[in-house]
Amino acid sequence: MSLSPLSYADSLRVGTIDFVSPDEIRAQLDIEAPDQVALNTGEPRAFPRVNGYVLIPCDGGYLVAQVVWITIERSQYPKRQGLKDFGLIDLPYPLRKMSLTPMGVLSLDDETTRSTTSYEFHRGVEGYPTVGDPVLIPTQAQLRAIVESGKNRYVLIGHSPLAANAEVRVDPNRLFSRHLAVLGNTGSGKSCSVAGLIRWSLEEAEEQREDAGNNNSPNARFIILDPNGEYSNTFQDIGGTRIFAVEGDELRRQLKVPFWFWNAEEWTTFAKASGRAQKPMLVQSLRSVRDGALKKDYAPSAGMRSFLRTLVSSMQIIKRTGIPWDNNYGHIKGFLNKIQNWRDSLVDDASFTEEEKRALSCVREYIDSLVQARSQKYAPADFKRQEADELLSLLKNAHHIFGGSDQDVLPLSADVPRPFTGDQLLRSIEATSEMMNTSDYVETMLMRIRTLLADSKLKAVSGDDPQIALDDWLTNYIGADQGANGSICVIDLSLVPAEMIQIITAVIARMTLEALQRYRKLNDGKVLPTVLVMEEAHSFIKRYSQDSDDQSASRLCTEIFEKIAREGRKFGLGLVLSSQRPSELSPTVLSQCNSFLLHRISNDKDQELVHRLIPDNMHGLMRDLPVLPARQAILMGWASELPVLVEMNELPEAQQPKSSDPDFWEVWAGKESRSVDWKAVADDWQQVNSFTEGDDDNHA
Repeated sequence: MSLSPLSYADSLRVGTIDFVSPDEIRAQLDIEAPDQVALNTGEPRAFPRVNGYVLIPCDGGYLVAQVVWITIERSQYPKRQGLKDFGLIDLPYPLRKMSLTPMGVLSLDDETTRSTTSYEFHRGVEGYPTVGDPVLIPTQAQLRAIVESGKNRYVLIGHSPLAANAEVRVDPNRLFSRHLAVLGNTGSGKSCSVAGLIRWSLEEAEEQREDAGNNNSPNARFIILDPNGEYSNTFQDIGGTRIFAVEGDELRRQLKVPFWFWNAEEWTTFAKASGRAQKPMLVQSLRSVRDGALKKDYAPSAGMRSFLRTLVSSMQIIKRTGIPWDNNYGHIKGFLNKIQNWRDSLVDDASFTEEEKRALSCVREYIDSLVQARSQKYAPADFKRQEADELLSLLKNAHHIFGGSDQDVLPLSADVPRPFTGDQLLRSIEATSEMMNTSDYVETMLMRIRTLLADSKLKAVSGDDPQIALDDWLTNYIGADQGANGSICVIDLSLVPAEMIQIITAVIARMTLEALQRYRKLNDGKVLPTVLVMEEAHSFIKRYSQDSDDQSASRLCTEIFEKIAREGRKFGLGLVLSSQRPSELSPTVLSQCNSFLLHRISNDKDQELVHRLIPDNMHGLMRDLPVLPARQAILMGWASELPVLVEMNELPEAQQPKSSDPDFWEVWAGKESRSVDWKAVADDWQQVNSFTEGDDDNHA
């Protein structure tokens, strides 16, 4: 015998609303409501259950509410249905109550017909129920609609144990374009989730391309920055996966991030240049060495033009600072010595034209007059503004006569990635310091640069390599046209020297962002979708004090990721962060992440931070964080219509990142063998082989 629609609806009833507020609804469960397992919908289901879903009829369909807590309230009289024994004295009887959080509205879909009923879930509450309204247990179809609603949800990542094992799918545009944070304790499954999201996205993209008759590989770009070397074997079965490491082998290529990629800020941090004297001189040296990098035939007139342009730029900076008429700290004496050094370098060449020689002569004679005027007894030492203006005018005139233009007066940016060697930069620093009369201030910086450039491991990663071209590097590390060389690039940073790993990471991230900026500029605003994955993000994107002027490598790395978090979406660069210590992450980066996949988090500070990131009415679900089992996580934010508990799909062992716990007991109990050759470890650590080879070459 089939039930009428009204009878069926009544069979789903489990309670009544008795309290309503904007962020909480309380319901009293009926006496006949299930206490462990519900059969109301025709299939066994655990009910009532914390974080489960119930429905409340409303104008638009059903208000979906999530169970926050369940309690018992003592009642003086029992509430019974049907026959009542008025003649008996009843003892106090427990009433079950639930606290509910309103989540959204479940309404009939436009595709609903007489034979099939389908629903669609929307976040937000248009109207609240009133006291006395019934509370219903959702059917299987309704439960699945709550979790599975939404368009373009192509990628299956798991199932929801709280919603009849409904499929949890995500829209890749939402998941990756507005940044994703994967947070959780060690061993909770973060790395497997990150690897799975990449793999499942590529598999679905490939399947859809095949359905459309396109057998080419997906035109996708995932760049994984891997500080622990966990992902080297994870994507071996995916064709075209590119792996770069400090020590290349048959599986991994040699990681290369040349010095000439580095911008002025990265060089300043690398050299620990002081802001007063060393940094301006280092920036000027970078400009000079980059400016000459592409000039094959460097004629004397071109060299003098470049030198005059440098003098014009230096004079403009000096004039703005007021040094010529400021005698504090010996500024005037320093300026006098500086222009004398300039004068000695303005030497004629036989190839110069008569007009060029006259221009240089005018500059030399004027400098001589300035020096002569200050060498007389009781002569004023300071300079007048008119004298500084006149010297600048003569330098500009000479620069124009040698073929320079006003555009050239603004020197080439110190950040343009033109190739140069470490030795060329050192020579440029020495020459620039002599020209700017700052040799005494740069000796310690030069010593630091020489020491770092001599590091064999750093030289392998960032040393001089004439074979590297910028376009080849972009092809190898970001990806070729149409993804022809694969969709995944794993950059193993595990053996990068500790003092350099953050700078190397910052350079790779910045180069990726700037390459995509220029791509959009050259392609009429179209972007090239790319995802940058940062493992162990708390080590590279650390929070820092805004009031501090310290320009450390850690802060430099954080600032570039903050820029990617703020601006990356406009250029097609998505960010995926994986971290076990969210409380140590930059607040700027976390605030720009619109989607979160939260695994087990037990630390109080980390839990507190996560609670601040989410809306107030979601805190009930967050209480599950300390007790979530491995593989289970809470997906919330832009990528999900509502926060949902998801059991992530399981990856085969061969496809999992190598981040499992060490097998202590297996080794101790003899179930697994471990042998060790400390001599081999020591030789590798001390670089004995490379040292011996280099020594042999020197003797040869």
